[in-house]
Amino acid sequence: MITVTPDVFRLAQAFTISRGSRTEARVLTVRIMRGGVMGWGECVPYARYGETLESVTAQIEGLDAGVTRAALQLALPAGAARNAVDCALWDLEAKQAGKRVWELARLPAPVPQITAYTLSLDTPENMRAAAAKNAHRPLLKIKLGTPDDMPRLEAVRAGAPKTRIIIDANEGWSAEVYADLAPHLVSMGVVLVEQPLPAGADDMLAEIARPLPVCADEAAHDCASLPHLRGKYDVVNIKLDKTGGLTEALVMKRQALAEGYGLMVGCMVGSSLAMAPATLLAQGVAFTDLDGPLLLAEDRKNPLAYDAQGVHPPSANLWG
Repeated sequence: MITVTPDVFRLAQAFTISRGSRTEARVLTVRIMRGGVMGWGECVPYARYGETLESVTAQIEGLDAGVTRAALQLALPAGAARNAVDCALWDLEAKQAGKRVWELARLPAPVPQITAYTLSLDTPENMRAAAAKNAHRPLLKIKLGTPDDMPRLEAVRAGAPKTRIIIDANEGWSAEVYADLAPHLVSMGVVLVEQPLPAGADDMLAEIARPLPVCADEAAHDCASLPHLRGKYDVVNIKLDKTGGLTEALVMKRQALAEGYGLMVGCMVGSSLAMAPATLLAQGVAFTDLDGPLLLAEDRKNPLAYDAQGVHPPSANLWG
């Protein structure tokens, strides 16, 4: 039996990117019960990709109750619906076998990974205060993509002078704006810029200088996306809600590494249940961005642990 239910998690504070603000995370929780054993997974439908809670629920409810992971890859396209079901099936298989998911996937036992912590788009003054509050973190990610980005970046650097910085423009710049900003980003110690141009209008990235690594996010979904990134991007951001689950994500990771890309493992704003499978994917990548639970005012039971070592793998009581 497959069931899908909506859940809402309040955010600790309003979270703003160039496309808008939110005060809560709306997710879907999938549970699969077979032989008295329950596996579960979570997804975050994303309007940017044409998804809604209703459309993703309909996709999941249309599945055969006995679907396997292999059949699932053909039954649903890459996206949030397949992600939640795929991760629930991994969890179910692990519980039925009495093993952890990484053992089933023949992966090394996972260890904690340093994760970025995201600062919401705000006034320079507020972003400086937020950066100062989080200056102990080794990696900060800041949301930009507006005409007033440099004052914000300067404010964050002033608030956290020693922290490495990732910038996520969320498709908010033009090629001209990025070319103008890039040298300043380097001088400010930025280590990565994420999706500076709109996906589908990013060919200029192959024509202009890239003085710091450029990461594909909205332009990268699953393995089929990789040929379209060549010559334009240096790093690929793999998110389970884009790949359609851990199964495809593991294949994409191997393929992207073989093609010479650096990797980021990222997330939507969701609970520890959504991050748990991604902690396995994040092992050994250049950048981990699994801070979703840190942005919440409430979380699942048995949540992921975060400390100076980073985000820890899940306990069996949570997932996998």
